[in-house]
Amino acid sequence: MKKILFAALVTIALTSLTFAHGNTVHILGTVTAISDHSITVKTTTGDTKTIDVLSETKILKGDATVTLKDIQVGDRVSIHAGNENDKLHAEEIKIGAAPATQAK
Repeated sequence: MKKILFAALVTIALTSLTFAHGNTVHILGTVTAISDHSITVKTTTGDTKTIDVLSETKILKGDATVTLKDIQVGDRVSIHAGNENDKLHAEEIKIGAAPATQAK
């Protein structure tokens, strides 16, 4: 009986972790375009995604909070975005380190 109860509790715990992010989408890639209210990213899989940036979007470079104007085309980013009605809106954007240059 204890084994069944333990298995049930583990299943419930893992299920809740699976659904913890809800409609959140994780996007990794390189910035290809920026407007006043959106950012376009070429993902690591080669797709291009445009994500709306709202006034409450948190934008970080390292530990510092920055603004959309601090993001440059070519920056690598990690974005946590909400997905409502097939429209992405950024909840958090993290600006990564610049890509390493290749020696010729």
